[in-house]
Amino acid sequence: MHGLAPEALAQVAEFFQALAEPSRLRLLNQLREGERKVGELAELAGSTPANVSRHMALLQSRGLVTRESRGNCVYYAIADPGIYELCDLVCGAVARQQTRTREVFRLG
Repeated sequence: MHGLAPEALAQVAEFFQALAEPSRLRLLNQLREGERKVGELAELAGSTPANVSRHMALLQSRGLVTRESRGNCVYYAIADPGIYELCDLVCGAVARQQTRTREVFRLG
């Protein structure tokens, strides 16, 4: 982030803001295996197609997923698989933090 212009920092913040919703993280995780139709994503997420479409539209606007219409179906896929490296890195940090917290409570 060092040396980024304020406009670039705003884009970074918007990127992370898109990841700040657990429902969107679950949807991204469903795309690890490859592209999926909105209906499939909705079923896997236990949500409605309309709600999934809304979340996916936001993820697409932030460049996290791609959208392709085929007939009357809409398919989504990950735009950059590197997003999973970022998510795995953050998940690892959260797991380490939880372990430290449990150790503090155990010792205290």
